[in-house]
Amino acid sequence: MLCFKEIATAFFVQSGHVQLDSRPTLTTTDGNRNITEVDALDIRQTLDPAVQYKMNHQRRGVALIFNHEHFFWHLKLPDRRGTIADRNNLKHSLTDLGFEVRQFDDLKAEDVLQKLWEASKDDHSNADCFVCVFLSHGENDHVYAYDDHIKIETITDMFRGDQCQSLVGKPKIFIIQACRGDKHDDPVIAQDSIDSSDESIINETEVDAAGVYTLPAGADFLMCYSVAQGKF
Repeated sequence: MLCFKEIATAFFVQSGHVQLDSRPTLTTTDGNRNITEVDALDIRQTLDPAVQYKMNHQRRGVALIFNHEHFFWHLKLPDRRGTIADRNNLKHSLTDLGFEVRQFDDLKAEDVLQKLWEASKDDHSNADCFVCVFLSHGENDHVYAYDDHIKIETITDMFRGDQCQSLVGKPKIFIIQACRGDKHDDPVIAQDSIDSSDESIINETEVDAAGVYTLPAGADFLMCYSVAQGKF
């Protein structure tokens, strides 16, 4: 079963804020802050990608749930028994978090893409973030709708900054509950005190962008998969 509440806890914390990184942004020797230089958007923005997303907009945002239990016989995919419970639990949790939940069951690929396109063209200016959940079968880089597969990149591309500007600088959370290959993902036992050092290396890029904050079109995507690449 999918435990969305555990995922959500990482985002919706005290006072409704989302913690982006618990470590402070470093300062370079010349006093400038380390930011990432991009040229994907030719828009000069005053967005400061510092420590927190702004999570006090008028509304939380839209959450799409694409639930697939049955599939066209030609795909030779088994029914996903139990997915209704996951769908209902997700809808309840997302609603409790203040999302406008839009639920869809067993849509054809064309209809899934249409619903995604419609959501990408919505005005998210007064929303905190966007969530999209797929409960289905999958392989490698795609998930299945009722009658065909859809590349995950096709889904996320609709919400890139150059396609959906009202979500620029906001979390775009995609939760994929689907297999990603034919290898079994063996469990491991967690060890204590792993990666607990305060001296962990921070990967940051130093630039001289004259103090102008810009964001890549593909920024602020959080992809949550139920299994690792190539596993089921």
